[in-house]
This record gives sequence, structure tokens and C-alpha cells, in this order.
Amino acid sequence: MATDTAKISQLKSAVANLNQISESEKTGFVNLVSRYLGGEAQQVEWSKIQTPTDEVVVPYDTLAPTPEDLEETKKLLDKLVVLKLNGGLGTTMGCTGPKSVIEVRNGLTFLDLIVIQIENLNKKYGCSVPLLLMNSFNTHDDTQKIVEKYSNSNIEIHTFNQSQYPRLVVDDFVPLPSKGHTDKDGWYPPGHGDVFPSLKNSGKLDALLSKGKEYVFVANSDNLGAVVDLKILNHLIRNKNEYCMEVTPKTLADVKGGTLISYEGKVQLLEIAQVPDQHVNEFKSIEKFKIFNTNNLWVNLKAIKRLVEADALKMEIIPNPKEVDGVKVLQLETAAGAAIKFFDHAIGINVPRSRFLPVKATSDLLLVQSDLYTLVDGFVIRNPARTIPANPSIDLGPEYKKVANFLSRFKSIPSIIELDSLKVAGDVWFGAGIILKGKVSIVAKSGVKLEIPDGAVLQNKEINGPEDL
Repeated sequence: MATDTAKISQLKSAVANLNQISESEKTGFVNLVSRYLGGEAQQVEWSKIQTPTDEVVVPYDTLAPTPEDLEETKKLLDKLVVLKLNGGLGTTMGCTGPKSVIEVRNGLTFLDLIVIQIENLNKKYGCSVPLLLMNSFNTHDDTQKIVEKYSNSNIEIHTFNQSQYPRLVVDDFVPLPSKGHTDKDGWYPPGHGDVFPSLKNSGKLDALLSKGKEYVFVANSDNLGAVVDLKILNHLIRNKNEYCMEVTPKTLADVKGGTLISYEGKVQLLEIAQVPDQHVNEFKSIEKFKIFNTNNLWVNLKAIKRLVEADALKMEIIPNPKEVDGVKVLQLETAAGAAIKFFDHAIGINVPRSRFLPVKATSDLLLVQSDLYTLVDGFVIRNPARTIPANPSIDLGPEYKKVANFLSRFKSIPSIIELDSLKVAGDVWFGAGIILKGKVSIVAKSGVKLEIPDGAVLQNKEINGPEDL
């Protein structure tokens, strides 16, 4: 095996010939690989972990109320930029193009809802909060076309691309595109930790600072709960916090999510990958680690500029092994949440669960399209008629994985206000006006088409064939 130094110099010369990417991308990539080969310690010393205090992870209820004066609120909002991470494709849900153009409710997409929310904010307070979309090379062209439809809105929309890095061939550490893989398969976007250098490299960061903007609110475009919150913005400006991560109480569904810890006097993100094997079960428990990262992040723009220019954002590297045409490749990624430890006066805020409503699968789509939620001014709001704090657990079989198949199997989305859990598997079709309550399991036998009739009310039922209806 070549020594690490030899690997890096070989990599540098190979990367120098990749004309598809910019100089800053080449440098960023080589630096990332050098750090990876340098084998910086990823794991934490378990005994040094401390539970953060309320000063470090601030309970949402203790935040000061927002100013009642509209002019004061306008001043706050004029310091804000909203940035949505828009690099993901809808492929896991069987859709082509950016995930943010999947229709969520009433024919409106994720992006439509985001634009409506910010439009209403700008109209209500007479402010100009811009929207930034960070695309990847996978979503850039489609997104450019899509944002044209918002050209008449009262909102400035800017798009920029995150970095494009070459996948690394595991055997010899040569970039895949250097071996003739020049199509999209040869490249990857290096995770959302790249948002900070990409903001700077795109010129967007300096442009925003010159307009007097101070904070960016970063969130995943598929999190319907990630809406602008004045109390949080007000708190950060008053307390000069350079970075804030929204966390929320863990449920059994969130056991893999990263958590905030106090470590050697700093607040930092602890991800499952950094946990020594013997402590994984403890990490997943709800007793010791009670909160997890929603990936709603509020960050001071001047601080981003300072840290990116000093090349100080050295987040933990997440190695992601893949295979392209039988060739084993590696893509090295970083996460934006892991940057928390580099910022001054960084905090977490323990927010209500309503600020975390991601749509990762059609089971989530079922929740947000049902009567469990209503749509008001672009905001997806939970129906107060549901008294249980937790959402029902929904388990849909592979027949429902793709959005088109999911939609075709429901004549209308059932009422689930009183549902605890739903399991559906096999060739099941739902009529209109169905009500589901308690625990419902519908599993069609192999080769049997099972149709649930219009208006059926199923309460605590297990259905395996028409005879059980």
C-alpha cells in the first residue's frame, strides 16, 4: 500500500486534471481526504460526557416573548435569511427530480409551502426575508426551472450549489472520474456540513452581509415543521449566540438521531457513529440521552465567514461506502450540526415536537395528508382534536413505497385522529371516507386483493381477508 503522503500527492495530481470542478472544490476535497487519512479520532471518551444544563440547552418555554411592536419585529426579521437544504432527490419515494417538488397537501409541494410561509411573513411585517436554496448538482437544473414560477412573489429567491466532489476508488484512492466515469455516478455532494464553505465560495455570504443580514436559519426542505420562529431569533440576537441547534425530546422512533452533550467544556453533537460499541444501547436509551437534533440550525453569518476563512470548521468525517458498476467507492461527508463546537456561545434550544415534521417516506405523507393536520397560510398545523401528543405509528408495505402507488391505493386518505398504529402489507386498496381507530393491522395473503370498502370504520381490528371485514 502506498503511504498516506504518496496517496495524497497522487490524489492532488489526479484532482488537478478534473476540469468539471472549481479550484475551491479541488482544495476542499483534497483537505477532506487528508484529514480522513490522518485518522483524526472520531470516538469520544465516554467518561467525559456530561448532560448539558439548561443554560446550554435552553427550554423553549423559558424564551422571552417576542416584541409586540411590529416595527421591532420587522427589525428582527430584516436580519434573517432562510436557507433550505435542497440537494436531495425524491428517488427513495419513487419520484424524479428534487424531493422538494413532491406534492405534500392540497396540490402544494414542499417548496410551494416554504414560499407561501415567507411571503406571508414579508407581507405581515413589511420585511424582506430572502430564501436561499442550496442545491446539489443532482437538483440544480430542475430547481432553476421550478423557481421561475415564483418570479411574481414578494420574496427574493437565491440558489447556489453545494460542492461537487469525486467519489474515491477504495482500492487505489484515485478519483472515479479519473478512470473514465465522467457521468454523475463519478461524483457526490459531500453532506450538508458543506453549507458553510459553499455559502462563502458562491459569493452569497458576502452579498448577504453587505445587506445587513445577520443570521441564517438552515433546515431540511422536507421538514414541514421548520418554520421561522421569532422567539428563537430574538433570543439569539439578544444573547449573541453564534449558533443554535433546535433539539426536541426523543421518542423510540428517534433512537438513532444525534444528541447534544457537554464535552470538555464545549457543547457538541454526538452521533451514533462516534459511540463505542459497548455504549450503543445506552446511546439509544431515552433515559440518558433525552433529546435529538432536528437539523433546524440558526447560525450567525459573520461567524460563518470568520470560521470558513480560517479553515476552522473541521467537522467529524462520515465515510459513506458505495458501489458504482461493481467498483467499491468511498464518499466522505460532513454534517452541519457537528459544526456547533466551533462557534462561540453556541446553544441548543429544546423545542416542541411540532418543529420536527419530516417527510422521509410515504408513511409520513399519510400523516400530513390526513385529518391529523390542517393547512393554514402554508403552515401544516396539527389538529387539536387529537389529544395524544404522539403521532400514530404507520407501517406501510413495499406496495406503498412509491408516491404514485401510495396515492393510487387510497381513494381518499382515511381519518386517523383516533389511530394508535396502522400496519398494512400486501395488495390492499382503501375506499373513500374510511375511519381508522386504535390498533389496526391489514395484511393481505399472498395473491389476494383486499379492498376496504367506502365508509368502513375499523377499530382495533386485525384483517387478513375479506371475511374479517
